[in-house]
Amino acid sequence: MDYTANELMIVNASRALEGSRVVFVGVGLPNIACNLARRSHSPDIELVYESGVFGAQPARLPLSIGDPTLVSGATSVTSMLDLFMYYLQGGLVDAALLGGAQIDRFGNLNTTVIGDYDQPKIRLPGSGGACEIAINAKKILMIMRLKRRAFVDKLNFQTSPGHLHGGTAREELKLPGSGPRLVITDRALFDFNNPQREMTLIQVAPGETAESIQQDVGWPLRVSPDLHEVTPPSVEELDIIRRQLDPGGMYR
Repeated sequence: MDYTANELMIVNASRALEGSRVVFVGVGLPNIACNLARRSHSPDIELVYESGVFGAQPARLPLSIGDPTLVSGATSVTSMLDLFMYYLQGGLVDAALLGGAQIDRFGNLNTTVIGDYDQPKIRLPGSGGACEIAINAKKILMIMRLKRRAFVDKLNFQTSPGHLHGGTAREELKLPGSGPRLVITDRALFDFNNPQREMTLIQVAPGETAESIQQDVGWPLRVSPDLHEVTPPSVEELDIIRRQLDPGGMYR
């Protein structure tokens, strides 16, 4: 079966959302993943967008979080302030999907600068709502492409907390959410199911090995003893993505 690396990421992110009811989502690949989940295994999933839309049922692929298509069929449209206070900080968000320019071994994210903060090589968009989401959502799923410049030993700037310096660091600071659960990439999947809360390689895409993944990770990588190949997308999943969610191929 032929599928793209992006389609593999979308499908794996969708599968990871099974069992979640309220999901905080952005545009792009996370948006397609959430809508795939809603059209397949989780029809009751409620999509929450940062612009103030709860229970969105977008009729087409939104171009941004301010796209009017998010309003059609939504359960509620409110201010961003109310959405963050009453839903996110109120503990009502089960899962959220985040990405970034850099991620470290504990799932901390950088979306602020590349290089020195005062004189950066690249000035990035910043946090937006990502820091609040990373702190308050019950679980975090990361979706990003696997590259050495992104999977770094030390972030240039810590924008959104993952498991901080590992272990019980989040609990010691009394952060309400449980932090990153899964990192979904185009070449592998990683979890944090160890006492140190350090990223662990658990699945690889066809043609990849632990050694090939290590080449693009900036620290000595933990590898699960049960390392195995990812389950490929099904015909049904690909059909929904290609015919309903992204027929123009903008993201897939």
